Amino acid sequence: MVSRCEFGESAKAARGAECLGIDSPRASGGGLRRGAALSLAAAFALWCSVRAAAAGELTLVLEGATGVVQVGVLDRWDADGNPRVPVDPKARIESPRLTFSARQAGGDRWICSNLPPGRYDLVILLKGQVRIEGFHYPPVLEFDESLPHKDGLKDEVRQAISSDIAQSRHYENKVVPLYMAGDEKTVRVLVQLLRDEATSYDGEYGEPVATLRHEVWQYSHNYGAWTKEKRTRVLDRILTAKRELHQWTWVWVPQLGGITVGPDDVIVRYALPATWRGPHAAGLLPSGS
Repeated sequence: MVSRCEFGESAKAARGAECLGIDSPRASGGGLRRGAALSLAAAFALWCSVRAAAAGELTLVLEGATGVVQVGVLDRWDADGNPRVPVDPKARIESPRLTFSARQAGGDRWICSNLPPGRYDLVILLKGQVRIEGFHYPPVLEFDESLPHKDGLKDEVRQAISSDIAQSRHYENKVVPLYMAGDEKTVRVLVQLLRDEATSYDGEYGEPVATLRHEVWQYSHNYGAWTKEKRTRVLDRILTAKRELHQWTWVWVPQLGGITVGPDDVIVRYALPATWRGPHAAGLLPSGS
């Protein structure tokens, strides 16, 4: 679902005043006083002009794609790494709750217009049950900063963290680190957690079900060892029929995430690979792939 804001005139004025830090007095029993209404309307007009001046445009050039169903962006995290929208426990893979939807602008170009300044993750849905999604690493602990996607993490660090994840006990039977980023002190990991073994949900659904989550974990290097922090950041939760889940391709692509949009237009180019096997993307693949 694409987020939209629709207000009546009084509500628009009040919203504009709120964003500009102006009080919005209401007369008891009589609605807005005429003078206050005019002031608030002016405040709203100013607010709209400020937003319009700061709004940017994000263009995705999607090379080699056929059967595109939907393209859009998620404004996933606030400055502290908290989710802007609570994770939906009833989410469907085929129905991402986009913050803004893109329109096709001819050929392989998809455009999101009038985006407020921020960091966005692109989402692409294709026919044939394919979902391609960008992501970035938000702050996890207090006073943390976002981590950029970059190579350079030492192999021994990757191996130590991967080994810890593999040897730890989890509710899910398939827990896979998809990507890592960080330095010698802090590493964040995009983790896919899948349970496709029997659960109590099977009886409720009348067939075997599977649960799927994607989370960002943080590891800190203390006293000579890598330790997982208790706090995590949850991107999504999926509960669906096992047979259905294992028909999906849901891959994560770093270059499609953490895209900074400001007043200047941004263009992102992405070419679909011939296969989803390999280092260019990682995630959920259909059974038997």
